[in-house]
This record gives sequence, structure tokens and C-alpha cells, in this order.
Amino acid sequence: MQVSALAQISPEKPGAALLSLAGRGRAELSTHLAALDVSAREQRMRAAQLWHWIYHRGATDFAAMTTIGKDMRAALARIFSLERPRIVSEHISSDGTRKWLLRMSPKGPGDKGAEIETVYIPEADRGTLCVSSQVGCTLTCSFCHTGTQRLVRNLDAAEIVGQLLVARDQLGDWPGADRRNEGASLPDAPRLISNIVFMGMGEPLYNFEAVKDAIDTIADGEGLSLSRRRITLSTSGVVPMIPRAGAEIGTMLAISLHAVRDELRDELVPLNKKYPIKALLDACRAYPGLSNAKRITFEYVMLKGVNDSNSEARELVRLLRGIPAKINLIPFNPWPGTRYECSDWGRIEAFSEIVFNAGYASPIRTPRGRDILAACGQLKSETEKLRARARMMLESGIGAEGMFASSE
Repeated sequence: MQVSALAQISPEKPGAALLSLAGRGRAELSTHLAALDVSAREQRMRAAQLWHWIYHRGATDFAAMTTIGKDMRAALARIFSLERPRIVSEHISSDGTRKWLLRMSPKGPGDKGAEIETVYIPEADRGTLCVSSQVGCTLTCSFCHTGTQRLVRNLDAAEIVGQLLVARDQLGDWPGADRRNEGASLPDAPRLISNIVFMGMGEPLYNFEAVKDAIDTIADGEGLSLSRRRITLSTSGVVPMIPRAGAEIGTMLAISLHAVRDELRDELVPLNKKYPIKALLDACRAYPGLSNAKRITFEYVMLKGVNDSNSEARELVRLLRGIPAKINLIPFNPWPGTRYECSDWGRIEAFSEIVFNAGYASPIRTPRGRDILAACGQLKSETEKLRARARMMLESGIGAEGMFASSE
């Protein structure tokens, strides 16, 4: 495992107060060009030029935009920046997985910049970026480390897109760039990041508009150009928003199910008390565009002695009957303080075999990035962990020097 502190926000940094255009949608770019007295007629052309440089070429400096006049580039640089979220730290797993702790630009006086985590997972046939949609989470799922962190705020669309820009910068995943992807298994691939999953911090459907706008930017064929079929939106089951997600966003859908009985799912995924299993599966059956070519993925974390029996595997099959689906079995990834254990491997295989024999694909997800707490359910910002530790120390009568002396 490698760890490096790559960047820190400094309030005195020149240009830190400039509005960044990186991550902005087409309409926003046109609107901001009005600040330069660009005519309404010219805005569309200039916005298209900016779009190409920001999202196709990965420009981080207006000076690089050689198809835009020198005076215009200078005017842009006086008012705007192309700043991305700042990397506070980067962790590289022994399996090539990378986790970045990112700090967003301050939103106002007193705001030091919210922090989130983003993970890149290289595989033999793809490279997947796991992005966050909120700072923290409201859902308090009992098996999830992120669920122990309070919700701070929603990310805006530019901050969501910014995670992809940072990852492509770090990997050298732009046309003509030198690739810096040590340990990855895709050195010759045309694109290192081929898939995106909204499975990081937060519940995407509780930040619907920003997620929708971000995906519109990510999927735009003239820029970042990731197919919506390669973008998966994962939800814990915000039932009223699922039809809108299908109709307005149109990506692949994943459901964090994890239990086949309401009593148990109420404990594992407390949102179930509001939207129980039947309501959730009814919404899945009605998901716009659902077909064998566009199946729903049901995520099922394997918890030893909790939800991993043969009878529960058979009930899972019964519940999903008639839904074009894939069941993704996730070995539980432990985190400090959890009361759960991962199911034994033989138990997971027996569960998978029952599901597979019923006609459903039931891959067992290979745990990735466990050694850097980057695996499914392990994301939690370093800032939140330090704050929690500070509160504990204060309650114990230990000063700040004691906190940092004991930190890793």
C-alpha cells in the first residue's frame, strides 16, 4: 500500500476565489460567458470550444486552448479557473485500486471545503470509477461504514463531474497524455476509465437533480462520452424516484437489497421502514427500459449468520421472479467497530449456486482495495474520522496533542 499527501487547499492560493468552469454543463458555460460580454450569438460557439477543451482534451489551463483567441483566453483566465477538487491524499492498494480523498472548493465564509472519497478499480476488461454524490449519508445502513458519517451536504453537479476529471488527470487518461497507472491491468486500453458507478458516499436519488445534470455532462458524446449503459446508479430504495431515474437519467440501475425479509432489511437498510421490499420490487418491475439487455443489478452483501442461509437464497429467487436481473453477491468488507463478519467462502458459493441454478447470474464480487478501506461499504472521509477521534479524546480529557500522537 502506498500513501501520499498530494495537495492541500490554501486560502491564500492565488486564484482560489475564481469560479471554476471544470464540471459545468453546457448551459452553465453559456451563462458564465455572458460575464465576458460575449454576445448571445457567440456564446454557443465559445461554449462548444470550452466544452471540447475541458471534456475531450482535459485542459487545466486556458492558455492551452489554442483554438480560442489569445485575448479571449486571457479574459477567461482573469475571471474563471479550471480548478478540480483538490487531492488531499491518495492511497494505492496492493491490487492496484486507488482511493482519493478529495476536498471541494469552499462554498462561502467559514467553509474550509467538504471532503469525499472516490475510488478507481482496474480490472482485466474494464476500469471502474466509484463516485460519491453526497458528503456523508443519511441512510445509516448498519453494515456500511459511510452510514456512520452524518450527512454534511449534497454535492453539486460540477463536484460530481470533477471526480472523473481528477481521476483522468491522475491516470493520464486523456488523449495524448502519459499514463500514470502503476499496477493497473489496462495499460493498452483506449480508455482506462470505462465505467462509472454511483456507489460512493451518499444516496444518489436524494440528490437527483445534481446527479442527473452530472450524468448528462459525463455521457455527452462530444466530451467525456461515457455511454449511459456503462454508468450504474445504485440506490438503497428511494421508491418514488426510481421511475424518474429511468425516464430522465436512463442509466443502468442497481438496488442495495441485502435482505429478503422486511424485519431484517429494516435493520440493515433502515430506509426499508419507509419503502418496504414489496414497494421497492414493484418499482423495479416498472423501471423504464427494463429488459434482458438492460437488467437491474441487485446487490446483496454476505453477512455471516445474518442473511446467508440456503432458505434466504431460495426466497431471493422467488422475490425477483419476473424481473430481468443479476444478483451481485458482495463478501462483507470489515471496518473498525463493525459487529458483522463476512460469510464463509463455502457458504457464499452455496448461496450463489442456488441463485445461479434458478437462472440468474450471481457473480461473487472480488473484494478490491480492502487494505486501504476502499472496498464496498468502507468509504468514510479522513476528516470525519479525525473529528470523531478528537471528540473521543476531549471526552476522555486528552488534549489535541494526544489525538495526533495516536493517529496513524
